[in-house]
Amino acid sequence: MSTTHSGQRLPATVTPRIAIVGGGITGMGLGYRLSQLGATVDVFEAETAPGGLAGAITLENGVSVDRFYHTILSSDHELRQLCSDLGINAALRFRKTGMGFHYAGAVFSMNNILEFMRFPPLKWMDRLRLGLTVLYAQTLQDWHRLEGISVEEWLCRLSGQRTYRSIWRPLLKAKFDGGFDTIPATWMWARLTRMKSTRRGASQREEAGHLVGGYAVLMQALIRQIEGTGGSVRLGRPVDEIVVENGSVRGVRIGGNVTPYDTVVAALPTPIVRDLLPEAPREYAAALDSIEYLGVVCPLLVLDRPLTGFWTLNITDDGIPFTGVIETTSYIDPPLVGGNHLVYLPKYTSPGSEWQSASDEEIRAVWLSNLEKVLPHFDRGWIRSLHVHRARYVEPLHRLNSTPPMPPIETPIAGLYLVTTAQIYPALTNFESIWRHVRAAAGTILNKHLLQRVGSH
Repeated sequence: MSTTHSGQRLPATVTPRIAIVGGGITGMGLGYRLSQLGATVDVFEAETAPGGLAGAITLENGVSVDRFYHTILSSDHELRQLCSDLGINAALRFRKTGMGFHYAGAVFSMNNILEFMRFPPLKWMDRLRLGLTVLYAQTLQDWHRLEGISVEEWLCRLSGQRTYRSIWRPLLKAKFDGGFDTIPATWMWARLTRMKSTRRGASQREEAGHLVGGYAVLMQALIRQIEGTGGSVRLGRPVDEIVVENGSVRGVRIGGNVTPYDTVVAALPTPIVRDLLPEAPREYAAALDSIEYLGVVCPLLVLDRPLTGFWTLNITDDGIPFTGVIETTSYIDPPLVGGNHLVYLPKYTSPGSEWQSASDEEIRAVWLSNLEKVLPHFDRGWIRSLHVHRARYVEPLHRLNSTPPMPPIETPIAGLYLVTTAQIYPALTNFESIWRHVRAAAGTILNKHLLQRVGSH
């Protein structure tokens, strides 16, 4: 029998019913993939809408937009294939866009070799070394050698101290909320490698893409496929406990009711999974607790006009709380989002960051006053609405020499599987890498199910 790793369906006589706890992009993608391979799935999601970080909000004019910014790159081949398989490929749009740097109170475009060579803080040798750093990273195949080198040491060695202080250090400090001392060089390698094939044509401007209607379109397509194979997506149904008895999973508890399942998949950040497993073995519980995550605070400004003209304006000023200015309507036609212009101002937060508990009012006040410093032409009268969004568990932190202690898909509890972004390494956590991981995980889960079934007979 061919294995499900190759994409072959289970035999018709084998139709496991599987509970998936978590209806974010991981859980929804996994539900779809398992259903395509012959399983019947029930996805349980605490929120009243699917998607998690890929969820949507409805603006005052009734237009649905993504809560957090998400970009599809032209090189995201597996995600684009998924859209094609789901019949929503026509909703994909791509456009050349640009990047800028805010440095020493001024904004610099950084989209071609001429602009790059004119960047004021770097001398010509610095610019040459910076270009060679990017080229070296994008051609390096053996990333394992980078696991024991800090990203700081690696970038200083390749680019030099001046380039590190002017460009790399501010970006790292913003991304990791200051705590990047133990981040391996694999993180920067993965970032530069991902961007390698997004520049097209003589202009070498980056291409960014989106789905017309946002990721809500993808979520609805996944729901249709899951329900079309006899499964369900149960929204507003928070699971209180993954029930374990005598070392085996027995089902999920919602309120006072336990729904029995022989197979349960937790598709959530590991700290949340730990909270759902009061009967987990001590060592496994400790392993789940040990994984750290970056969070994010991300106000969305809905404006009546363009702000920067860039897709991303990187901030290199330590005094500015947000990482950058992300203007998604630089590649999304404003008429597709009700004539609005969408600007996201993300702040990545380290574990224990006070920003996660700050009030919306405080964040609004601090963010707007700092936006006025970065872009003095900005006028608060342009704001149609402002929405503060936050999430505690966004991106798992992989430390120096931290592999392979990532939690495996198969857990020490029989019938329970874990599929989470903490298992994605060294690739960055994005929808392309998540979907690739989900496809592999689905095959692992169903192959294990077949082995257990054969063994029980």
